[in-house]
Amino acid sequence: MNYNFDEIVNRRGTYSLKWDGADMIKAFGITERFDEETIPLFTADMDLPVPQPLVEALHKTVDHRIFGYSVFPEEYYQAIQYWFKKRYGWDIKKEEIVYSPGTVHALNVAVKAFTQPGDGVIIQRPVYPPFTGAIEGNGRVVVNNALKVDDTGYYSIDFEDFEEKAKEEHTKMFILCNPHNPTGRIFKEEELKRLADICYRHNVLIVADEIHGDLIRKDQTFVPMATVAEQTDHILTLTAINKTFNTAGLHCTNVIVTDPDRMATFATEMGMQLGSPFTIAALIAVYTEGEEWLDQLLEYIDGTMDYVKNFFAEHMPEVKVRIPEGTYVMWLDFSGYNLPPEEIHDRIYNKANVVLEDGSMFGQEGAQYQRICIPSPRPLIKEAVERIAREFEDISGKKQG
Repeated sequence: MNYNFDEIVNRRGTYSLKWDGADMIKAFGITERFDEETIPLFTADMDLPVPQPLVEALHKTVDHRIFGYSVFPEEYYQAIQYWFKKRYGWDIKKEEIVYSPGTVHALNVAVKAFTQPGDGVIIQRPVYPPFTGAIEGNGRVVVNNALKVDDTGYYSIDFEDFEEKAKEEHTKMFILCNPHNPTGRIFKEEELKRLADICYRHNVLIVADEIHGDLIRKDQTFVPMATVAEQTDHILTLTAINKTFNTAGLHCTNVIVTDPDRMATFATEMGMQLGSPFTIAALIAVYTEGEEWLDQLLEYIDGTMDYVKNFFAEHMPEVKVRIPEGTYVMWLDFSGYNLPPEEIHDRIYNKANVVLEDGSMFGQEGAQYQRICIPSPRPLIKEAVERIAREFEDISGKKQG
C-alpha cells in the first residue's frame, strides 16, 4: 500500500494537544500567540496518517463494543520479540518485558525505584526536558555531562567529564537518550560500550531511552545499548511504539530489564498496570504489519529534512542546519544572527505565528537554538519555514521572493 503523506488531515477539534491545547501551551510559556492561523511544530507527534493495519486493528476493537479490563496476551510479547529480533538482532525474553503507560512515567518510576533523595543522576544536555523533571521532581540532583558541539553542529560525548562524574559517590544513575533528542545524534557502538563500561565499573545504573530508535536516516544504523554492552544487568531500556507509529495518545511503553532482581524492584515501584484493549491491539498490529509503512515514512521524512536544510541554506544562511542521524526533529542554530533568544522567539512565534520549541527548554546549552518537529505534511512544513524566513529577511543574507 502506498501512503500519501502530503495529505493534510485537519486535527483541530480532535482533542489534540498540538492543535487544540492553546490554553495549556500558553500556560507552559511556550508562546503568547496561538490561534487558528498558528502552525504548531513543537511537540513530537506526527500530523501524518498511521499504518492501515493499525487502523483496521482499532476498528476491530471498537466493533467489539466492550472495553473492559485487559490482560497482555502471548501475541503482545511475541510481537515485541519479533520486532526487536528482526530489526536489531536482539533476543528479548518475555520475563524481561514490563508495560508502562508512558515513557516519562517509566522514567520517574526508575528514578524512584533505584535512587534515593539527594542522589545524582547524569544527563547529557541539551536534552529532553522531562529528564530534568524526573530527577528534580523526585528530589534527586542533576549531574550534567554536557555534550560537546563542533563548528558543523556535530555533537559528541565528553568521556573524561563523564567518568569524573560517574565516579562521584553520590552518582547512582545515568539517563541515556539515544537517538539523542534534540541533537539527533545516534551514538555508535564503541561509544555505547565505553559508556556502559564506565557505568558498570562505578556501579551506576543506566536507563536507556531508545524510543526514537526506529526513526533513523537511510545511511545510519541504530544499535540498542543492551545488545553491545559486555554487562547488561545494570541497563534498563525504554522502548515504545509511540514515536515510531504516531500512537502517543495510546500510551504504550515497554521497559526491558534483564536482571530479575532489578525487574522485581522496578515492577513493585510501578504497581499493577493494565493496558487497554486498544493499546494491545495497536502494538500487535504495528510490530507485525507496520514495517512497510515505516519504510515509506522514513523516506518521506528524509525528503522533508533535505528540503528544510536546503531552504535555510538559500534563504537564511545564518542558521546552521545539520541533518540529524536519528529522530524526526531538527535542531536549528540561530546564533549566526547574534540576536537575543527573546528576539528570535518573537520573530518566529509571535510574528511568523509558527510554534517551535525554544532551545533553552533543553538546557542553557540550547539558548540559541530552536527545535522543529518535521513529521507533518511537507506543504505545511514549507509554509512554516517560508513564514519564518519572511520575518528574518531584514537581516538575512537572502530574501524571500
